[in-house]
This record gives sequence, C-alpha cells and structure tokens, in this order.
Amino acid sequence: MHLGIFKITYNRTATHFMDDCFVNLGEEVILTLLQNSGTSKSANMAGERNPASCYLDERTFQLCCQLFLQHSETIQDGWSWEQIKGTDEGFMKKTVLMPVKPSVLHKQHEYSIQDENMVTDDIQANVEDETAGVQAVCEIHAVLRYEYHVLYSCSYQIPVLYFRASTLDGRPLSLEEVWSNVHPNYRQRLQQGPWDTLTQQEHPLLGQPFFMLHPCRTEEFMKPALDLAQAENKRMNYIVTWLSVVGPVLRLDVPLSYSTEVSAPD
Repeated sequence: MHLGIFKITYNRTATHFMDDCFVNLGEEVILTLLQNSGTSKSANMAGERNPASCYLDERTFQLCCQLFLQHSETIQDGWSWEQIKGTDEGFMKKTVLMPVKPSVLHKQHEYSIQDENMVTDDIQANVEDETAGVQAVCEIHAVLRYEYHVLYSCSYQIPVLYFRASTLDGRPLSLEEVWSNVHPNYRQRLQQGPWDTLTQQEHPLLGQPFFMLHPCRTEEFMKPALDLAQAENKRMNYIVTWLSVVGPVLRLDVPLSYSTEVSAPD
C-alpha cells in the first residue's frame, strides 16, 4: 500500500515544488489516518478478526530496516545504517538537501540583498556540482540540510523519526522554522488537533538536540494499514508503511518501489 508519496530530494525535484505541486493522491489518506483515530478502534471492536498488533520488537525492527536498506542501496536512495560503537544499537540515517523559499526562515535570519545574492550564487554552484543535468536554480533563495534518523523506541515499541535541520552554513533551525517547512496542508490540520506532532528532545543514542515526530499516536494511524494487510493475508514491511505515512509530513520521500519490492522479514 502506497500512502502519499512525493519526491522532495533536491536533485529530483523542480525548483517550484514548494508552491502548488505538492498535491498528491495520498495526502487525504495520510491526514485521515493521523486524525481520525476513533473509527479504527470502533471497527476493530465490532469485527470478528483480532486486530493486528501495532508494536514490534527490536529484532523485527532491525530486520525490517535491513530489507529497507538493501533496496535503498539498489536504487541509490541515500539511506545508511549507523551503528553505535560498543553496543548492538543503531539507526537508519539519510541526509537531504532541500530547496525552500526564504519565508521558511525566521525573519531575524533574513539575508540582506547583497548577502542573498552571494548565498544564492553559492547554492546554485553546489547544486549544479552535485547534480548533473539539473535545470538552473536561479529562483532558489535558500537550501536547507535535513538529517533524518529512524530509531527504535523501547518505551513505545515502535519506530520513531528523529531529525535535525540547518542552513548550509550550519545554523540550526528553530522549532518555528521547522514548523514553517511542514507543508501547509499538513501543518494547519496537525496544529489544530491534539497531537503534539513536533517536539525537540535529546537524541537517545547520540545525546544531541534533535527534533522528533512524536510517536504517541502511531498505533492510531498504523492500525488501518496493518488490519488491511492481515485481512488480505499480505505480508507488510512495517518500516516501509510507517515511513510512507510520516515521511511526507516532513517532506521525506519514500519512493513507490519500496512498497512493491521490499518484503516483510521471515
């Protein structure tokens, strides 16, 4: 099942993607899964089949990640596994350079006209150096670096998405700026609901400040997908489905081929 996927990596996306071209068929599905939690619970209570468990153990998490990473290597999607020295723990990691409008950045960090011209020239050179054949990016005024980490939470027994964001000169983004970079179609509805979507916490494995997409209601949006897979006797890779739901909220793309090529662990 493919839920709301859209390319956001800078080398695969037109420079105007931050405008109206973020619309995709899965967007309403994701928002419904994020917000309409009661319906799934009622349906499960009424049905005869036992609902699928939304939790997984750490071993299953690592096996799902291993299969995910094998496909990432095949399609050169940029994911890697970071092992913590001296432990059995680790996490999946991906870094993305993301073109944005200047309005995403806080006013106190706006560039002067002279500085903006210099930075824009540097950004254009960097993008063209790393991306052969990409069209000119003259309309890009800023590029952000997002570093995504997928960790296993022993407390919640589910995966959790941590990330940090900065400008190319290394200045970390504030929580307000991160919220500004959440697409309006998601941001408006998530801020109206009870879900404390984005929080800033210490990375449990690195001990550094990171942002976190809070996992407290993961069960509520994963249950429909898991129950459907169970009803159809299909094996589903938890990481693929979960990341396909939460990734677009933070402009993290999960290509469709993951859902068609990555299986569940044996």
